[in-house]
Amino acid sequence: MPFRYLLFNKPFAVLCQFTQGSTPSGKGTRRTLADYIAVPDVYPVGRLDFDSEGLLLLTNNGALQQRLSHPNYAHPRTYWAQVEGTASDEALAPLRTGIQVQDYRTRPAQAKVIAEPTLPPREPPIRYRRELPTSWLEITLTEGRNRQVRRMTAALGLPTLRLVRVAIGTLRLDDLAPRCWRDLTASEIAGLSSRSSHN
Repeated sequence: MPFRYLLFNKPFAVLCQFTQGSTPSGKGTRRTLADYIAVPDVYPVGRLDFDSEGLLLLTNNGALQQRLSHPNYAHPRTYWAQVEGTASDEALAPLRTGIQVQDYRTRPAQAKVIAEPTLPPREPPIRYRRELPTSWLEITLTEGRNRQVRRMTAALGLPTLRLVRVAIGTLRLDDLAPRCWRDLTASEIAGLSSRSSHN
């Protein structure tokens, strides 16, 4: 069976799995990757939270999937985060040196304030409150702990309202629409395989 490599723009409120997911009350089900991707035997490389959006890489190449998911690989992942409050580059300095989050200290991250990006509306939309300003941040991590970006911004007093992963290494979301997927190009696959072999 030939290897497949897919990029998917995961929408908000979708579980990062193919098996059926139940709601917290146990009544009804949540949407999963199976609602959008009908390619057999591909699995996500890493995860993206239920309430996060954006780029997800899937493959049936188990060896590559394992290498890319290993903590030693440290492949960069870039996020755009809409946060509650007025952020400044100075306020983000702790993220660049590592910040204590719960029982661990994060690796240094790249972090900066950005202009509001052009993104498709979230469904459902973020609740808008006129009296509360928001800011947009670009944060690049080389580790992938559970809900890490949200915990990092919360530690700075900037709760995350919307989180979109826009890049995994050199792979970019670009104009891939929400709920859509595509196969990687030959050059993208070559770059991915080359990078993983050096870690």
